[in-house]
Amino acid sequence: MIRKGVVLLLAAAVIFSLISFVHPASASGRTVFVAPIENEVERGLASFLQRSINEAEESGAETIVFELDTPGGLVDAAEDIGEIFSDTDLEIIAYVNPNAISAGAYIALNADDIYFSENGKMGAAAVITSSGGDADLKAQSNWLAAMTNAAVNSGKDPEIAEAMVDSSVSIPGIVEEGELLTLTPAVAEEVGYSNGTVNSIDELLMALGYEDAEVINLEPTFLENVARFITNPIVVPILLSIASIGLVVELYSPGFGVAGTMGLVALMMFFFGHLVAGLAGLEVVILLLIGIALIIAEFFVPGGILGIAGLAAVIASILLAGNSIVYMGIAVSIAILAGVIGMVIMVKFLGKNLHLLKKIILSDSTNTESGYVSNVNRHELIGQIGKTRTALRPSGTIIIADERIDAVSEGSYIDKDKDVKVVKVEGSRIVVREVN
Repeated sequence: MIRKGVVLLLAAAVIFSLISFVHPASASGRTVFVAPIENEVERGLASFLQRSINEAEESGAETIVFELDTPGGLVDAAEDIGEIFSDTDLEIIAYVNPNAISAGAYIALNADDIYFSENGKMGAAAVITSSGGDADLKAQSNWLAAMTNAAVNSGKDPEIAEAMVDSSVSIPGIVEEGELLTLTPAVAEEVGYSNGTVNSIDELLMALGYEDAEVINLEPTFLENVARFITNPIVVPILLSIASIGLVVELYSPGFGVAGTMGLVALMMFFFGHLVAGLAGLEVVILLLIGIALIIAEFFVPGGILGIAGLAAVIASILLAGNSIVYMGIAVSIAILAGVIGMVIMVKFLGKNLHLLKKIILSDSTNTESGYVSNVNRHELIGQIGKTRTALRPSGTIIIADERIDAVSEGSYIDKDKDVKVVKVEGSRIVVREVN
């Protein structure tokens, strides 16, 4: 029995050693998370990064690595990501592989440490508008302050960050006046903006002392990718324009068809993406539903007030769904312009009429062309002779071929039983003259 027990203990020890050898990460008990920051920086990206940090915190990890490859994007979205980074106690490592341009540079500056790949580039962070021009002085000043504050908070030279934003800044041996600063790995290390240059995530983890740690790679979910696409600053006005044009075309089409379906789907995609990205809350959905209900109620309660209020509620829900009311206002303006252009094309060039509103607007008319008249014109009486049945003062009754007819004289008094001649017929007004 003793010999058998010793054998079992030895077997258990061997198995434990093998498990420790095969799974060294589990033995170390350390975990590091790695997540990508790819493509344009937009509002949907912040949702993914927040989830990544939450998962890392819940697992008890100490460090999360963000691998950056972005050409930049929205300034306010980058600032939101900076706040997310500052609100966590995790050690955040930015790995520039290969691009952290514009808004990407700001994100990297909010990390605790920055590492470069051999081809890494960071900088060129001037603010530009969606049309490609320079932003106004107010926006530039705000972004310059954000970049320099991020540098100061991370213990880096703020003048380097300033040179990334302002081309008038000159730093001898680093950047000349008239150029925006873009750091290469060597220059970044020289100015203290890089903690080192590595060729891969594995090398980075070794440099951080996590070579034996369990590495958990995070990727955006399908819904997060959809949200990132929908909240892209270029896609938002396109979606809203499709919704506007689709619904306008549907007003001029019998029944409910493809155009209306496309418009509703585009509108639903807009709200779905902003909900998934965490930009819109339940209050926005409630406001949208109230607006739709008021618009539907307008079809049953004429007056226009409910319809206008409903349209205002829908527009307000769209404005509140985004992170910036100014940007959403521009997108809504573009969509409204697209809808107006579509309406002009439908009316002026295609000769379409509003089919949908026919159900609530009375379009029938009792006109003469349709055979409707307010009275019978007795033009056949002109020239006929009759006799006054009553005196005409100047109106009264005459008899023509045994038919009593209301008539008026030309102005003078005509006594009873006098011969008269019909000289004029004006609608129901029959004018007579005494025959001498």
